[in-house]
Amino acid sequence: MKNVLSAQQIQQDLLTLRDIAANLRKPGSILETEKQTVNGIEMDVFKNVATNLHGIYQLGLEAADQDFLVYADERYTFAEALKTAEAISCALITEYGIGKGDRVAICSRNYPEWCLAYMAITIIGAIAVPMNSWWQSKELAYGIEDSGAKIIFADHERLEQLSQVRSQLSVEAVAIKTEALPTPAQPFAQLVEKGLAARNSVDLSAINVLPDDDASIMYTSGSTGNPKGVLSTHRNIISALYTWIFVRDANETLRPEIKVENPEFPEAILANVPLFHVTGCHAQFLLCFVMLRKFVMMYKWNAEQALALIEKERISVLHGVPTMTWEVMNSPDFEKTDLRSLRIVQSGGAARPPGHLKLIQDKFADHIQPGQGYGLTETNAIGATITGKFYLSKPESTGRPSPPVTQVQIKDESGNILPAGEIGEICIKGATIMKEYWKKPEETAKALQDGFFHTGDVGLLDEHGFLFIKDRAKDIVIRGGENIACAEVEYALSDHPAVCEAAVYGLPDERLGEVVAASVQIRSEDAVSVEALQAFLQSRIAHFKVPTCIKLQTAQLPRIATGKIAKKEIRQAVLAQQSSL
Repeated sequence: MKNVLSAQQIQQDLLTLRDIAANLRKPGSILETEKQTVNGIEMDVFKNVATNLHGIYQLGLEAADQDFLVYADERYTFAEALKTAEAISCALITEYGIGKGDRVAICSRNYPEWCLAYMAITIIGAIAVPMNSWWQSKELAYGIEDSGAKIIFADHERLEQLSQVRSQLSVEAVAIKTEALPTPAQPFAQLVEKGLAARNSVDLSAINVLPDDDASIMYTSGSTGNPKGVLSTHRNIISALYTWIFVRDANETLRPEIKVENPEFPEAILANVPLFHVTGCHAQFLLCFVMLRKFVMMYKWNAEQALALIEKERISVLHGVPTMTWEVMNSPDFEKTDLRSLRIVQSGGAARPPGHLKLIQDKFADHIQPGQGYGLTETNAIGATITGKFYLSKPESTGRPSPPVTQVQIKDESGNILPAGEIGEICIKGATIMKEYWKKPEETAKALQDGFFHTGDVGLLDEHGFLFIKDRAKDIVIRGGENIACAEVEYALSDHPAVCEAAVYGLPDERLGEVVAASVQIRSEDAVSVEALQAFLQSRIAHFKVPTCIKLQTAQLPRIATGKIAKKEIRQAVLAQQSSL
């Protein structure tokens, strides 16, 4: 493979990076750090960055007339987006009495309205609650009730889901891109008009939003049935944004050949990840304010449409789950698309198979920088990152811990720090780590210990400090970047009267990384079919959680010595069966 570094070259580059990092943090720079005690934990924080997200949004005014939000024929400049968001902020106050600490949910496809609503909510110190737009009505009701959201911004499909459970919820609705309303809701455009009219009566500058005020609750699947709400502060999110800036500046200083001094096209990123993901919201959308980058949205992921948008909008960054890159490279339109603007092909949300990296080198021009990152919702997408020659040299690594406000340690079951090369749990500390799990103090106490977030992922740091993920301690499947709690699917299966017990696990998939599979004990051979079970699940859980492979049996599922279902044994047996076909 081209551009592979020797161990000696890697070591020399890391020594150079150490000096570069020290210079980036020099006094007076935007990336200067200092020690602070936050929620009782001493940590490094950025000293000179914006103190709240409103300050981040105002950075866009440096490119006020430049295109920012783009969807089909809709375009908002940075200035127009901020003006509209501030108008919505005023309307939230005057129409609904929303104030600091109140929760406001958003559940829709990737539309400009999603972004504007998120901005508006956080400007006034309310808490944005992005919800999975693939949730069914029962899941949507859970998120609203758990968060205590007073308002939900939702598009037509989500309003239809909401209408099935609206009677049991105390929530107002604002309709995004819908005319025929399936449930009572105020049209988004009407709310904007009311907000513009109220601008003179509301002083947004008087709202004192502090760095450690709550900013968002993002739901994530873990090892239990119901999703957990990850509560993050303004500091947590802003620290993540400037961590990416730090990493970019350090890489461009180390490898000056990758920096384009006078680019032919302005920076632009394709928004191909749902905004309710921490990657879509933070690494793509919010980072645009700091990088003054155009944010181009698409209705639904499609490789051919993505290629068309790369050419039309002169996209410079393709950033999504590995499946997306793979589909773009294998598209029949790939060879005939003008990709001159593209500079970065980065993945996150799931591990990129090494074979994909070789394909990137074969398919893309030499100036393309491949990369991938590792992070979680609980860490605001920060953990480790790798790009360029380091990535080509260590393709199975997810990178070095992201400087300068993040620490990564590998610990054993007793909490002891393990030396290089030894496998243990990946633990992350720093200013980007969540404040807590919403209304779950016991789970918070388990996950956060001495400032370190215990990820549940198993891995090691090698002699150069590069992180390698070896396994997941949590019982989850990662399908195309979506985390799926196996327990949630098992609970849904157990609701069927013909099911005695179920074991849910992941199977490898070339396109999606993993797909959901299940082995199910049923009461009799003719009690239920695979197709009937899948149809049963479709009305209870999001479609991506429904197992594509279901193995039915009347015998009890195998057990380990403790009496628990032997999932690893079951999975290995299914894999062996598939390989023999």
